[in-house]
Amino acid sequence: MRRVAVVGLGRFGMAVVDQLASSGVQVIAVDSDHELVDEVKHKVDVAVSLDSTDERALRSQEIHKVDVLIVAIGENFEAALLTAAIAKKQLKIPRVICRAATSIHAEIFSQIGADEVIQPESETGRQLARKLANPFLEDFIDLGEGFTLIELHAPSSFRGKTLRDLNLRVRYGVNLVAIRRTARSADKNGVEETRESLSVPQPDEIIQTEDMLLLIGATENLSRLPKE
Repeated sequence: MRRVAVVGLGRFGMAVVDQLASSGVQVIAVDSDHELVDEVKHKVDVAVSLDSTDERALRSQEIHKVDVLIVAIGENFEAALLTAAIAKKQLKIPRVICRAATSIHAEIFSQIGADEVIQPESETGRQLARKLANPFLEDFIDLGEGFTLIELHAPSSFRGKTLRDLNLRVRYGVNLVAIRRTARSADKNGVEETRESLSVPQPDEIIQTEDMLLLIGATENLSRLPKE
């Protein structure tokens, strides 16, 4: 089973711990604040209060044996930087992910060898901007190199038409890879039931009003989809 250490139990770190623990991942939660450690100890395999810039302290909890270490320290950038450097250079942890508050911090983390750098505020801002720019946008995954997978409420101009009619690949340069559809029916007692299905669309598939479309393509092309 994969083992992940999360260093820093602020709001970001706590959210990561909660999701990992609920997904069945073995988690080591670390913070210098005893109260935060106590708050999370019932959720994780190991919860410990220590100085994450102390290599010996980290080794004492076998953090050098984890598959991934997430540096989620928020306010103390110096501590976050030293923790990341120790994790990569001394502990040789295969994957180190760092939370950065600014683009400058992100660049410094990258320079010392962090495998991935996340800027939660920037990501949240970009996600909000995308949804404001396209009200039909439900979710998206940035695939890198200019490509994105999005989940989109079927625009009104798509409804009642087949994929053959829409010709998305030619008109927009994007591909529809799946349709998420909700079907409603009543049981024998008249109680409404809802059933969700996910299917790979065929050329004669008719787009319905409440369909969610999973589309993939160049981010620039996806931005040209209807927004009405």
